[in-house]
Amino acid sequence: MRQKTLAENGFERFRKTTRRERFLAEMEQVIPWRDLCKVIKPYYSVPKGAGRPPVGLERMLRIHFLQHWFNLWVANW
Repeated sequence: MRQKTLAENGFERFRKTTRRERFLAEMEQVIPWRDLCKVIKPYYSVPKGAGRPPVGLERMLRIHFLQHWFNLWVANW
């Protein structure tokens, strides 16, 4: 029989939630991701053929929102 670690014995319940975890949990409650994805999906381009596989729509949508909220725009000109 293997010895249990502190994490396996329920030590995780004493862990404090981070600001990142609180922010992401709040973001999950506030924004209707599935509904937004349904609206955007017909306009989201999916390249065909060889090459790198595209990033998923929901992930790109979340990245877009984070860029707006934290002013992380990169100038393309």
